[in-house]
Amino acid sequence: MRKLIAGNWKMNGLRADGLALSRALVARAAAGDPPDCGLAVCPPATLLIPVGDTLRGSGIALGAQDCHPEPKGAHTGDLSAAMLKDAGCTYVIVGHSERRAHHGESDAVVQAKAKAARAAGLVPILCVGETLAERDAGETLAVVKRQIDGCVPQGLRASQLVIAYEPVWAIGTGRTPTAPQVAEVHAKLRKLLKERVKDGADVPVLYGGSVKPANVLELLSVANVDGALVGGASLDAADFWAIAQACP
Repeated sequence: MRKLIAGNWKMNGLRADGLALSRALVARAAAGDPPDCGLAVCPPATLLIPVGDTLRGSGIALGAQDCHPEPKGAHTGDLSAAMLKDAGCTYVIVGHSERRAHHGESDAVVQAKAKAARAAGLVPILCVGETLAERDAGETLAVVKRQIDGCVPQGLRASQLVIAYEPVWAIGTGRTPTAPQVAEVHAKLRKLLKERVKDGADVPVLYGGSVKPANVLELLSVANVDGALVGGASLDAADFWAIAQACP
C-alpha cells in the first residue's frame, strides 16, 4: 500500500508560522520530485482554514488534531467532525496519548470520536501505544490489543481508518524503540486489524514517536510500518520533506 506521512503540529504556530510552513511545503510539492507517499498536516484548529487554503491543489491533505463525539450542541470550546470536514479536513487524529493523559479520554470516548469522524466523512488517525511503565512490565501487546478492541468501531473498511502506534515514552523524548520492538507491535496490530476489519490487511499502520530524518529510513523498512505520524520534525519544512522523501 502507499505509505502516509502525517505531521502533527500540536499546539504550535501562530498564523504567520502556519502560513510560512504550509507555503514552504507547497513550494516543495510544486518543485517536482514529489515523495512517493501520501502527505497530510494537522495544524492547530485556529490554522485549519488558512493552512487549508494554502494547501488546496497541492496534493497535501489537511487534518485536525481532535473532534467531539457529538455532531453539534452545547459543547463550549469543542469542534465537531462535521465542522472539521466543512473546514476542508480529510483526516482527524483521535486517541492521541496527550489527549488520553491530559483530558482523561477513555477507549470508549476515542471510539465515539472515531465513529463521529466516519459519520462526517473524515478518516480517523487512531493512536495507540503503551507507557514506559507498561513497556517495562511486559504489557505492551496487551495494551495495544485493549486499545484496538476498545477504540476501533465495528464495520469500517481499510480506506476509512488509519492506525498510529505511538509508544508514549517515545513521544517528544528523542527515544525510539528498536526496529525489532516496532516490528513486534506492528505485527500484533496487523493481526488484530485483520480480525476486526474486513480488509484489515490494508489498514495503514503508522509509527509515531520521535520520528526524524536520521531514523526514518530504518523505521519505514520495518514490516507492517505503512508510514509515520511526525511530531516535532513536522514543524520544519526541510525535515518533514526529508522524512517524506524516505518513503520507499
